[in-house]
Order: sequence, then C-alpha cells, then structure tokens
Amino acid sequence: MTRTRILAALVMAPVAIAAVLLLPTPWMMLAAAIVFLAALWEWFGLAEVDDSLARGALLVLNLMLMVALVWGTGGTAATLVLFKLAVVLGVVWWLLAMLWLVHYDFASDHDTHARVFKLAAATFAVVPAWCGLALLHNDGPGWLLLALMVVWATDTGAYFAGRAFGKRKLAPRISPNKTVAGLVGGALLGVLVATIGAWILGTAPAQLPLVALVALLTVLFSVVGDLLESLLKRHVGVKDSGNLIPGHGGVMDRIDSVLAALPVFALGKIWLGF
Repeated sequence: MTRTRILAALVMAPVAIAAVLLLPTPWMMLAAAIVFLAALWEWFGLAEVDDSLARGALLVLNLMLMVALVWGTGGTAATLVLFKLAVVLGVVWWLLAMLWLVHYDFASDHDTHARVFKLAAATFAVVPAWCGLALLHNDGPGWLLLALMVVWATDTGAYFAGRAFGKRKLAPRISPNKTVAGLVGGALLGVLVATIGAWILGTAPAQLPLVALVALLTVLFSVVGDLLESLLKRHVGVKDSGNLIPGHGGVMDRIDSVLAALPVFALGKIWLGF
C-alpha cells in the first residue's frame, strides 16, 4: 500500500504543479471545478445520498452556482467581488465547522435534517475553495502553488513530527492518528515554506511576518478541513470517501485540507495586501 501511495503521489504532484503553472486562469478554474465537483460527488455519499440521480441533480446545482459566479463577474477577472464574498463566507463556514468538531454527534443521526445540513456544508466548503483558488491564480500562479505547498508541507511536517514525538492525541475520537506534536511540526514547516516562498515571489521583507501569520491560520484551518472529513466518514462508518485514487482513497481524501486552506489564504492575501 505504501508503494502504491508513493507512486500515485509521484504522478499527481507533477500534474497538479504543471496545471497551476501552465494553465491560464480560466482553464485552471475549469480543471479545478472538475476535481472539486468529483469531491462533491463523494461528499454526497458521506451525506448518505445514495441515489445517483439525486446526486447528479445536486452536482448540477453546485455547478450552476459556479457558473453564476463567473457570469456575475461580467466575463472578466478584473472584477471578482462575488468571488471575494464567497471566500469570506467560506472562512465563516470553517469557523462554524470548528464547533461541529467539538459537538461530535451533531448531524450524526442519519435523518433528513442531518442530511440537509451536510449537503449545505458541502456547498459552503467546496464553492468558496474554488473561488479562493481562482483569486490566487488570478494574482499569479505562484501564489496558488504556494498555498498548495503550505498544505503539502503541513501534511509532511505533521507526519514526521507525529511519528517522532507524537504521544498526545489531537482529536482521538475523530482521527486517532493525529497528534499535538504533528500539528506543531506541520505548522512550523508550513509557515517556513510560506515565508520562503513569498520571499521568492517578491514579497517585501517587511510583509513576510504577515505572510507567516496567514500561513499559520491556513495551517490550522487545513487541519479543521481534514478533521471534518474524518468526522463525516466516522458518522457513516467508512474508511475512505471513495476509491478513485490507488492507495489514497477518494478525491475528497486528497483535498479535504485544501478546501479549508484556500479561502483562508486568499482572504489573508487580499486583506493584508501582500
């Protein structure tokens, strides 16, 4: 399994990096929409929407929302107020998700109300992340790549720090493998990568502390995204959101942290102006 995971990662990482750096923003948005909608399809499964027709209808509704946001810009990337508003809503949603993690049993009873809440959560998680991706790429492909690298560095730092020093569990009921040491190690590496990357992208030295602050918040929110997906999977008793990616599970399993990280990084960059 480890070899399969490594081989899959060696294929996915270069493809993702090439797409970020080489595609124009509209094509990057299209490619990301396909990936994010695939994750939405899996999220609908975690919400126990088993009928393919119902899932398809929900997918179309979310796609229509994305199209409406693009249409609302007037067909140009010069004015992206609606995208910025969506990013703000996304950050607010992830703040609320923190409360959900504390109240583990909320929406776990498999009834209609729980399903509706999880479906709404899917839209508030995925669409703002897509908008954040568009805003970052529109500012320069390097910024989107840096946001992704912060998440990747966080995962790497958490893995090695957790293995070396992890004793105290971070959220044992939700994700028993996550540790406080892993969180600290991931945060340190994520902030370091963000600071160096921003400097390479030409950020003024006086603004690097602001980048570090945004990176730290991005790391913390990315962990929330990871934990929320783990909670949803535990509610329905599954290990992975899907089986599309060999050794990695589903698409949602690969981008859960990214969904929470992108709106935070985009909003921080806009707000603090680096």
